[in-house]
Amino acid sequence: QVQLVESGGGLVQTGGSLRLSCAASGRSGNTWGWFRQAPGKEREFVSAINWSGSITDYADSVKGRFTISRDNAKNTLFLQMSSLKPEDTAVYYCAARAAWAVTTRADEYNFWGQGTQVTVSS
Repeated sequence: QVQLVESGGGLVQTGGSLRLSCAASGRSGNTWGWFRQAPGKEREFVSAINWSGSITDYADSVKGRFTISRDNAKNTLFLQMSSLKPEDTAVYYCAARAAWAVTTRADEYNFWGQGTQVTVSS
């Protein structure tokens, strides 16, 4: 069983930066991802990374602004968010899956964190 705990969320002004972390206990998944859910909207894919970090994927809305990375020695996933916009406001979730392939589909992830709130003020 894998437990994921996100941290690093908060309130930031437009154009600001935040770094989210996701710490895993137990055997971490091979592929990790970040998703987000804004009020009244469905959960959406943000970014994903494979075990070695050699393959990453981003939603078009965050390309060039967000960077995903992982530290396997510390069982930790990161999301560096820059040039934040009000539309980035959401609860951000960390997810992990045992399979090796990177995927954007939420239903293909086996483990989820509880989420961390990110609020970008205009």
